[in-house]
Amino acid sequence: MALRNKRQASRLRRKRSIRRRISGTAARPRLSVFRSSKHIYAQLIDDVSGETLVSASTQSPELREELQGKKKSEKAVLVGQLVAKKSLEREINKVVFDRNGFIYHGRIKAVADGAREGGLVF
Repeated sequence: MALRNKRQASRLRRKRSIRRRISGTAARPRLSVFRSSKHIYAQLIDDVSGETLVSASTQSPELREELQGKKKSEKAVLVGQLVAKKSLEREINKVVFDRNGFIYHGRIKAVADGAREGGLVF
């Protein structure tokens, strides 16, 4: 994979280091967060079966009306709350947080805070 710049290479190095230590199970899936320049994505992953259990993003139809006129950090909180709501419907309340190599700051932290507000336990 061709890396675009040093920042992306550093993030992928951190990501590999994090993924060596954490893994999701059916009882305690991994809450993986990805951030692009416009959108934010969160999903619960069972690494044992290789299955995505729950997902939410700023492109989710459930959030489309709520996101109008909000800042990116406010949108991230709503994505965290939506993924928490969907996971509680599937009776999942404990997760392992995977920041995916991103620094725990800004929108990544906002997703985590939103998920905690929604009832998930890290």
